[in-house]
Amino acid sequence: MALPRRKHSKARRDKSRTHWRLRVRSTTQCGQCGKLILPHRACRFCGTYRGRQVVAVAMKKDERPS
Repeated sequence: MALPRRKHSKARRDKSRTHWRLRVRSTTQCGQCGKLILPHRACRFCGTYRGRQVVAVAMKKDERPS
């Protein structure tokens, strides 16, 4: 198995790790219900995408109209 000829310095090691970070996910507002959703995806809460109903969303017990 091949081995490195020289030890990499701590600075060189850390420079290669500069992109190993968590990024904040970009979100947009749903045009129908106004909740934050991931862009280019159907809304999990109301089931719409670009103004059209594309997914039937089941309501929870406390959200059902009485």
